[in-house]
Amino acid sequence: MSTKSVIVAVLLIGLGIVFGVTLVSSFKGVEFSFAGQDVKLGAQSKSSTPNPALQALNDAYHAIAKDVTPTVVYIVVKSQPHADRNNQAPFFHFFGPDMQMPRQQPELGAGSGVILTSDGYILTNNHVVEGATSDGIEVTLWDNRVFKKAKLIGTDKFTDLAVIKVDAQDLPIPRLGNSDDVEVGHVVFAFGNPLALTSTMTQGIVSALGRNLGIIQEGTASGGNLGIEDFIQTDAAVNPGNSGGALVDIRGDVIGINAAIATTNARYQGYSFAIPINMAKKVATDIIRFGKVRRGYMGVKIQNVDATMAKANGLSKPMGVFVQEVTHGSAGESAGVKDGDIILTIDGKEVNTSNMLQTIIASKNPGESVTLKIFRSGKSIEKKVVLKPRDEAEEAIASNEQKDETDEPSATNSKTTLELGNLGMTVRNLDAKTKKDYGVENGIIVAAVEPLSEANKRNILASDVIVSVGDQPVTSITQFEKLIKAKKAGDALLMRVKGADKSMKFVAIEVPEK
Repeated sequence: MSTKSVIVAVLLIGLGIVFGVTLVSSFKGVEFSFAGQDVKLGAQSKSSTPNPALQALNDAYHAIAKDVTPTVVYIVVKSQPHADRNNQAPFFHFFGPDMQMPRQQPELGAGSGVILTSDGYILTNNHVVEGATSDGIEVTLWDNRVFKKAKLIGTDKFTDLAVIKVDAQDLPIPRLGNSDDVEVGHVVFAFGNPLALTSTMTQGIVSALGRNLGIIQEGTASGGNLGIEDFIQTDAAVNPGNSGGALVDIRGDVIGINAAIATTNARYQGYSFAIPINMAKKVATDIIRFGKVRRGYMGVKIQNVDATMAKANGLSKPMGVFVQEVTHGSAGESAGVKDGDIILTIDGKEVNTSNMLQTIIASKNPGESVTLKIFRSGKSIEKKVVLKPRDEAEEAIASNEQKDETDEPSATNSKTTLELGNLGMTVRNLDAKTKKDYGVENGIIVAAVEPLSEANKRNILASDVIVSVGDQPVTSITQFEKLIKAKKAGDALLMRVKGADKSMKFVAIEVPEK
């Protein structure tokens, strides 16, 4: 290469370096020169002052996130393979590890938890940790510290709550609020780890209170359901993995533990449900202190009072909770509570839903007393009930004693049936064998129920035995027909019925127009 060529090459390299430095330095601002042309990105004016109200809202949301996020943990659970645990109604689902499909090898699922104490006690859902293998619970904190062997302290399947513990100190803990102060319309925030998206915050409002979804199906052989549901409903977005996370109010206080969603596809579709923190505090305290929940029981099977039930019992409007049956030897029986009573208040507080009464009783300890205002035979009376502990082996309703095995079916009993078209059911007399099978001395049996009929609407089933109407024992279909005909259209009557499962219940039915 000639000297002239070398000089030209050096000059070109030099010009390239100068151009490059000029181009790079121009990125220090929003303006740079290229081919003699100025390029400006974005507005050149300073940012405007934000609306004070929006700025305050922005700062408030951020403060809540900063305060609460470190107190919510990410939980990964290894569990044994199992059959599908989703035995709840089609539209309501717990969300968490139980959303996994059954398979032969150990399953992995994820959920959330709320730190309760600085030394590592954590509250979560029972369905998150249910079936976990030994050393199968792993907890990750907000700062990415991982505890691979969290200890399961205890569970409460009746409220779907559980407590686990990690070996740690000085953990951040949230303030626990008062869920009794929550009202529809209040702004709330959900914290958790949906779909493995850790430390997620969403916002919504409380859209309903006291929801009883029927997804905690924990009962006894006699059919009594001991599940306690009093969910806070919200439209804050939650998804699988949010289970056990916090629902907080505008103060940043925890008012609920996220537990379930209403959905047709196992994903968020607008409604989610949280366990009230007041209930959770009682459960968590007992589990930490005793390893299990010590809960008072009254021993009654109850149902809501609707318009027909109210009319059949002489109430001017639906109110209170109807006592279907009282457990033999229970606190309720000892206090003089009877089948057919309507509980109007408990400790002066109105109770108009079964789950409300269950929640109040569940917040009490064995040995504590409650005062009931009861409507019975047209009068209001008071009963003081000293709650007893629940015997784990005791059924909710005692079974009937066995009848004398020497009794022989009578061939003389009538097999004639009676069709009650206005009620939509057909009944027939009982024979001796059926009386013995059902453990009753009198009654008639429902042979058939028409779809969409009044009987069908009131949940009367074929094979139910009608034992009495009001205070009158039913002895035959002829007598039953007279009792029905004595009522005018629009009147309601109260029947005591024994089902094929041998459980007793009251059914209110309105006599329709012919």
